[in-house]
Amino acid sequence: MGFNLGDDRAEGRGDGKPAGELRRGWTTGACATAATKAALSALLTGDFPDPVEIVLPKGETPAFALNRTVLEAGRAMAAIVKDAGDDPDVTHLAEIVATVHFGAQGSGIVFSAGPGVGTVTRAGLPIPPGEPAINPVPRRMIGAVVDDLCARHHRAADVTVEISVTDGEALARQTWNPRLGILGGLSILGTTGIVHPFSCSAWIHSIHSGVDVARAAGLTHVVGATGSASEDAARALYPELSDMAWLDMGDFAGGLLKYLRAHPVDRVTIAGGFAKLTKLAQGAMDLHSGRSQVDFTFLADLAGELSPDKAEALRPTILAANTAKAALELCAAEGIDLSAAIAERARQSATGILRDAPVTPHIVVVDREGTVLARTD
Repeated sequence: MGFNLGDDRAEGRGDGKPAGELRRGWTTGACATAATKAALSALLTGDFPDPVEIVLPKGETPAFALNRTVLEAGRAMAAIVKDAGDDPDVTHLAEIVATVHFGAQGSGIVFSAGPGVGTVTRAGLPIPPGEPAINPVPRRMIGAVVDDLCARHHRAADVTVEISVTDGEALARQTWNPRLGILGGLSILGTTGIVHPFSCSAWIHSIHSGVDVARAAGLTHVVGATGSASEDAARALYPELSDMAWLDMGDFAGGLLKYLRAHPVDRVTIAGGFAKLTKLAQGAMDLHSGRSQVDFTFLADLAGELSPDKAEALRPTILAANTAKAALELCAAEGIDLSAAIAERARQSATGILRDAPVTPHIVVVDREGTVLARTD
């Protein structure tokens, strides 16, 4: 999911933004819309507009350069390389391809999944099973382009639109799509057409989709893990759960819990390392190290509550600790089970985020080797 920022932060960007300001990019849905407009324009007129301009849902009018084109009898193809800006997006620099041809009279606009675009196989997603994984907003954007161009040329909008992503099937293995039951490639996503750097909206969208799929399958217990070690540890605790129950929560505990507040399941387990769950216990909803920090005063106070007789001696050493792990080890050496207390405080924090939703939260604290240190159930 990484990308190369290059040197433009130090020397100015060349795009009108000052050095150091993150650059926004475009969604796969916006790229697919632009590629469709270019291909259908060529099918209708014989010429590809390059660059091709589209209107986004909020009125912006970006223009996209074409990477490849093909025009032959009854068929046109246009390809655009996605620029995700400064967002660490797995689809950054992916080639989004639209191939169009006219359909039978009265067929309307038909969407097709070409190579590298997945097909939905499970209920609970915004697109029903059997359909190409092209989400509703991109469908509306593409549909508006097709309707407009066909109306201008006095033709019925009976057009088949095939969207492909070059090497999309390989890229999809780095996403949640296989776990969500989207098989064969990537999803074409986007609600505004714009990717905002480090908004992590795609990740949170995947969490929401995972909950929707689990609910549609009738599951009553889901698990959100901060990483692979915590997920592996939790899987050993709950071997009966299907793959649909496992949510790649990452650092977005708040994103998961707030969604469950409105879309409940009976039970949610949050599994994570001691430091990340300390931050949840403190009330943080984003557990990323760049957006929340362990409060060592909080840990010292908690240790004091657990062992008042050792509080005075322990406090300065905890406050001077370099890491949460070091604080945990200092307490363990004195016989204080700080991990159990953090698990309970994290459970209470999760309960507060869920408010009155009929969801029972549980916490599993693991170490870096995946050993379970504490759990609340």
